[in-house]
Amino acid sequence: MAFFKKLKDRLFKSSSKIEDGLDAIVEDGGVEEDAPVPSSPDRGLPDPAPSPTPERQALSEPVMPDAPADQRQEEPPAPSTEEAVEPEPGTPEPARTVQPSQEEQDSGLLGRLFNRAETRKVHRRVLDDEMLEQLEELLITADMGVDTALRVTANIAEGRMGRKMSTDEIKTLLAGEIGRIMEPVARPLPLYPKRPQVVLVVGVNGSGKTTTIGKLASQFKAAGKSVVIAAGDTFRAAAVEQLQVWGERAGVPVLTAPEGSDPASLAFDAMTRAEAEGADLLMIDTAGRLQNRSDLMEELAKIVRVIRKKDETAPHNTLLVLDATTGQNALSQVDTFQKISDVSGLVMTKLDGTAKGGVLVALADKFGLPIHAIGVGEQIDDLAPFDPDDFAAALTGLER
Repeated sequence: MAFFKKLKDRLFKSSSKIEDGLDAIVEDGGVEEDAPVPSSPDRGLPDPAPSPTPERQALSEPVMPDAPADQRQEEPPAPSTEEAVEPEPGTPEPARTVQPSQEEQDSGLLGRLFNRAETRKVHRRVLDDEMLEQLEELLITADMGVDTALRVTANIAEGRMGRKMSTDEIKTLLAGEIGRIMEPVARPLPLYPKRPQVVLVVGVNGSGKTTTIGKLASQFKAAGKSVVIAAGDTFRAAAVEQLQVWGERAGVPVLTAPEGSDPASLAFDAMTRAEAEGADLLMIDTAGRLQNRSDLMEELAKIVRVIRKKDETAPHNTLLVLDATTGQNALSQVDTFQKISDVSGLVMTKLDGTAKGGVLVALADKFGLPIHAIGVGEQIDDLAPFDPDDFAAALTGLER
């Protein structure tokens, strides 16, 4: 739950956009009503314990089977702190204080005060075609995509047309539909007995590949796995330095090559060393490349070919790191990288800095690729396994 709280706090741009939009939709053409106040037993307060009847009391008393019935003795009555005084004949009996029953208290002043405190106003609007269109537009502006937005709203409308609905009710239904779409793709990075398991990390410039590799390597190392990192972004000195910092922090070796050298050769040499050291995982960083640059994409295809000369089953995982701030452009990135490097899973970063978090729903709906992890910051614990229900709740602003 700790990561969910962080996710909810940092997805505020996306969630507030959806929440504000839902409020506006419901209030536009809706009516303000009193929220239903549950009756007394349903207020969430425990019912008062009933006074035990003689039968219940007899059942609740412990039985001492080791003492025969004829040897049992009644306990003497407890001594009274005050001596009983017989009233003189003709003296009127003192008045007794009668406590009102719980039902009487609820129906009296106290109950009325509680009911008044719990009464609140809520907007409700009849779910009709116009409201559905507005809801579709809202989801599209949250980068959920046209096809996904239409499918989600159609499922929400099924069996509910003509019914009055509040923002909270729509939010709950929306979170349920998002969670249903995301559930099949929420899978951790698979680990195989093959040594070394080669994990190739790809993505466009600035998507967060280097930081993601560092965090994953540190987490795997903490879990007892031996890890080797290959700094395959040989064109950017800052990326190599960043990986070396993460490597020192986690106690993981980082293999480098001279600036401008062939990254495919480095990947081959890294596989040789990882095999010799019996490493569990070899994580290979690659230079960022735009999906519309054919020359750079061919370079990535060369890395894959060289790796497979060493091990025809490698890379065993190809992670595409996506920047959430790119919105719908992430769809074309997945399409292109999947053709070149056979992407096996996704990692979404920078969800804390965008109102376009809905794009992850569109990706799951269109491609069905596993989403292994999501990132909401720069710290190591800001990258966590993807939980569909947590994400759906955080995206819609729903409390869990």
